[in-house]
Amino acid sequence: MKNITDSFLSLGYWPSARSFGFNTDILATNPINLSVVLGVLVFFGKGVCASCLLSDLLDNRKQRILKTIRNSEELREGAIEQLEKARARLRKVETEADRFRVNGYSEIEREKLNLINSIYTTLEQLENYKNETIHFEQQRAINQVRQRVFQQALQGALGTLNSCLNNELHLRTISANIGMFGEMKDIK
Repeated sequence: MKNITDSFLSLGYWPSARSFGFNTDILATNPINLSVVLGVLVFFGKGVCASCLLSDLLDNRKQRILKTIRNSEELREGAIEQLEKARARLRKVETEADRFRVNGYSEIEREKLNLINSIYTTLEQLENYKNETIHFEQQRAINQVRQRVFQQALQGALGTLNSCLNNELHLRTISANIGMFGEMKDIK
């Protein structure tokens, strides 16, 4: 990197700047002097109002801190209120849950008893149906046995009659029956 004095020398602005010394050219030194004077004024001028400026800065900072603390306190109070509301809702929900649990258990017990009673009723009905079916089947079996016994007795009687009857006995039986029929007619 080039030296600043070398760049100014090459442009021809400060021909005698190669050595340290005072520059008596007022036009060349004026911007430098003005910047130094302004720097000194600003630096030392702050000291005069520095206490005002510093107190203003401190007051502003204090006000911001107090405002932040107030906001934090308000937020904390709001959070505490919300927490209390949430706790109240939780207690309410827990109470309702306990009530539902108790009601649910009693409802379950009631339903269980209803189901047991219903099952007993159904079992009684099934027992009655079974007994009726057994009775019906017994009656049907008895009727079937009666019919078979009657048919067998009838077949046996017919077989006996057919084997015992001859033409003469047959004619006498018919005559006797006709005679009985005639007597019955007279009685009426």
